[in-house]
Amino acid sequence: MSKLTVPQGTALSAGAVLGTGVISMPALAADVAGPASLLAWVALILLSAPLAWTFAALGARHPDGGGVSTYVRLAFGPRASAAVGWIFYFAVPLGAPAAAAFAGGYVADVIGGGRTTVLGTFFLMMAVVFVMNWFGLRVSGRAQLILAGVLAILLVITVATALPHATLANLRPFAPHGWAGVGAAAAVLIWGFAGWEAVSSLSADYRNPRRDVPRATMIAVAVVGLLYLAIAVTSVLVLGPALGSSSAPLADLLAIGVGGPVRALTAVVAVLLTIGAINAYMAGASRLGVALARDRALPAPLTGTVRRSLAVVMLGGCVSVFLPFPLHTMMLLVTGCFTLVYVLGTAAAVKLLPRGWSRVVAGFAFVAVLGLLWLNGLPALLSLVIAAAAILYQGMRSRSVASQRIRSRSVASQRIRSRSVAAKTSSPSSISAGSIAPNPNTKPAIGVAE
Repeated sequence: MSKLTVPQGTALSAGAVLGTGVISMPALAADVAGPASLLAWVALILLSAPLAWTFAALGARHPDGGGVSTYVRLAFGPRASAAVGWIFYFAVPLGAPAAAAFAGGYVADVIGGGRTTVLGTFFLMMAVVFVMNWFGLRVSGRAQLILAGVLAILLVITVATALPHATLANLRPFAPHGWAGVGAAAAVLIWGFAGWEAVSSLSADYRNPRRDVPRATMIAVAVVGLLYLAIAVTSVLVLGPALGSSSAPLADLLAIGVGGPVRALTAVVAVLLTIGAINAYMAGASRLGVALARDRALPAPLTGTVRRSLAVVMLGGCVSVFLPFPLHTMMLLVTGCFTLVYVLGTAAAVKLLPRGWSRVVAGFAFVAVLGLLWLNGLPALLSLVIAAAAILYQGMRSRSVASQRIRSRSVASQRIRSRSVAAKTSSPSSISAGSIAPNPNTKPAIGVAE
């Protein structure tokens, strides 16, 4: 079976994180914090390094399709593992429509159609991702490598052409909504940085996990950090106050830098970026579902194979696109789930990683993601609901298994008693005329009962 290479793994990692963040987050963060949103960008980029390294170190030492779920099981037991697995597994289909909405907005900006165009774009992207993953990581990884390379070039062109139009005057006022706005911007930006845990589920698919997972992850951290910061700084300096109200900031940058009919190009960029993000998440989630079924945390008939698991996640995404929630609420619900996964995953890393600087890095990441969970607010409660459902399922399954074992033991005991009674009944009486000496080669009655 083909295995992931470092370039393919880097592309999957970068695609999982980069995705829709680069086409939407600069505007959303600037809307709540103004130019001070750049501080939130820097903070999240700096956090990415220890967080990504923590999951890379876990993936290198414990390569398994369960990803974070496996690490939590090793550290805290099966019930905590099932909770984490459920949170991530069911957050992916909930997040897919929100991710696709940004790209759909770019497409609608070009061809019109509003909500209908957004829905059509979503189903088209889901179909492409489904086909890519149906034929395995060999196809999915190569496609992701091509997408990541093309998109990196386009983003560099965007920054290079728009940055000459920057003006420092757009940094004033620096914090129009106060310093609390930086925290609000960080809560929004969690969406753009979620993804480092997604590719941990792919660690077992690398040729040499212990060597290749850290390499691919840290290269992806550097690429994502540079591209995010470049786009964020350029957006603030070039678009200024108009950035916060922009529905297509990347298109606005290209229009200023290149000129001409660039909105169609940015719509293509948005779609490709989103396909890359959804592809990475679906690849990781489909394998997580198999691992959860293996560990009896999900029904094997539903998620026992990669293709079955993929179908479940895809179907969930197609259903959740019709949920009556605003986009902002959907984002916070999903980021709350991912942040709780980060909290439990980094806590597991503190316990599992060897003493030394790796554990120190994991401890720092744990404290940092606790702060992010607090910034997420009430929507993070959804993750607790999913966790409770997972624990309830585990409890019901455990009782069912225990009940089956009791019934099996009862049937076995009845058989033993029946055999014992039959043996006693069939044995001749020692005082009867027809009694005979026992055969020394025959096992005693208690041996039959055994």
